[in-house]
Amino acid sequence: MSEEGCTPTRIIHVWSGPRSLSTALMYSFFQRPDCKAVDEPLYSHYLKKHASSYRPYRHQMTLETENENEVLKKLNEEAKGEKLVYVKHIVKQFTSDIDMSLLCSSGSKHVILIRNPLEIIMSWNRKEAIHNEAENDPTNMFQLVQLFMALRKHTGKPPLVVDAGLLKRDAQNVLSEMCTRLNIPFFTEQLSWPPGPKSCDGMWASFWYDGVHKTSGFSDCTDGVDTLYSAITSSQMDLYRESLHFYELLRVHAIGQDVFSRGLSHSPGAVNSVSADSLTDPRNADILVWVGDRLVPREFAKVSVFDSLAQGGDGVWEGMRVYDGKVFKMEEHLDRLMDSARALAYEGVPSRDYLRIAIFNTLRANGMRTDVHVRVTLSRGTKVTSSMNPIFNIFGCVVLVVAEWKPVGNAATYDNNVGIKLTSATVRRNSPNCIDSKIHHCNMINNILPKIQANQTGAEDALMLDPDGYVSETNATNVFIVKGEVVSTPSPDFCLPGITRRTVIDVVAGLEGIPPVVERRISLSEFYSADEVFTTGTMGEITPVTSIDGRPIGYYDNSTTTLDSRRPITERIQSAYHRLTESEGIAIPE
Repeated sequence: MSEEGCTPTRIIHVWSGPRSLSTALMYSFFQRPDCKAVDEPLYSHYLKKHASSYRPYRHQMTLETENENEVLKKLNEEAKGEKLVYVKHIVKQFTSDIDMSLLCSSGSKHVILIRNPLEIIMSWNRKEAIHNEAENDPTNMFQLVQLFMALRKHTGKPPLVVDAGLLKRDAQNVLSEMCTRLNIPFFTEQLSWPPGPKSCDGMWASFWYDGVHKTSGFSDCTDGVDTLYSAITSSQMDLYRESLHFYELLRVHAIGQDVFSRGLSHSPGAVNSVSADSLTDPRNADILVWVGDRLVPREFAKVSVFDSLAQGGDGVWEGMRVYDGKVFKMEEHLDRLMDSARALAYEGVPSRDYLRIAIFNTLRANGMRTDVHVRVTLSRGTKVTSSMNPIFNIFGCVVLVVAEWKPVGNAATYDNNVGIKLTSATVRRNSPNCIDSKIHHCNMINNILPKIQANQTGAEDALMLDPDGYVSETNATNVFIVKGEVVSTPSPDFCLPGITRRTVIDVVAGLEGIPPVVERRISLSEFYSADEVFTTGTMGEITPVTSIDGRPIGYYDNSTTTLDSRRPITERIQSAYHRLTESEGIAIPE
């Protein structure tokens, strides 16, 4: 059942600006065996009210005597017949004289059709000669937003929004979802139509529809990103700036996109068919994100293409966890964030108080108190021109705070009861001779390449070696081994000395019967033969390792050649760590 309810749809009003595939969409519905299409029935009344608008066909059209509401009454009567009525409108033809009760009568549904305003502006020049006038706003984006709000206020529900770019790129899925939302069946006939004029065309078709008459489907429609643009003028640039914000407001509502990517720009083609819901908590679709100096909805959480993060991965970051209303090890993470920024010679770094406020406000506004991971990123900031040179960063740092529901054990973390498999990476961990891993930076290709290898071999993570062949850490976490009763971890020469790693070292020091953790160089073969192996990190906490390169981890009995996979010391450390998260942390202000 669609969200629109059970009321049968009898009439579909589709509103758009010009040059927005509106005629192509009308032709699509005209191919349905159950549908009648009506082309701009309010056009003549618009011309009567705008006497200065030149049209070659003005006299013939203005002979009609019905007013707007009489036209709507007539359409509503036609909708009581056997066929569905599809009505194409240009939004500037909507006036305050229209009776909203007639426009939103029982069985009527409304669709807002939008298009990238730059594509509209660039394509409009070809038609200006027809009417010899300059449109103040040929995109009509502001009017579309006004109509969207008026329809939502009157009906209590937002109208559907269809983006012409998405429609052209993936017509079958967008049309199918559109029909589902309208409570009508989808017909494959809607995907194509015969070229040439149609009986549903308005009398102005010979002046305007020459392009669409050459098409036989949405993929034939041009004037988009597959068409070369001309140089934009200063007046066109001003218009694009003004209309783009309204387009973005509507685009976040457009059907045919995943809720986790709505409003974002993508190159054509999906990466894979995996649902975002299977990869993250569904609650994260509607979070607020801190960007710069304010909270914005997820779909508006963006930085400039001139930001140092986009220009060269030039940023530092920290991950924090929230337990029962407290941010665990918050000050330690802020210490490391500041140290990393200082090591990279950042200027205009916000104060710790500012960062605390940004974190707390993000958590409070999202109603988050537990099972939450917070990623705090500090970019070197926006550049005045594309370059890796920090001299072009004159605006100060940009703060990003992303707080998400990430319970330990979900798809984004690890199952600490089952454990994980590791594979040894072919890529070596960075040496301080190259880039010091103690700087918690965002340029993470050294970590991403081993993660790709782990994904391809069916392991959860990859065990990285240092340039001398000793184990350093995994691509995402620090790592420990247990042999007998001795717990050891690689020296932090080639790894990030993690805060959870430090916490575990302190925890072990307080456990009866277990010696202090030994920090030393550890070879890969020692990991293969360890009694227990576990990883540590803020997001995943303490995670047992079940195998490395296919070799099972456990207590080996030489006399029986059997392997005992129990992990008593790891479990003691896990329990002590959880007790610590329950008692420590900075409380989120009430």
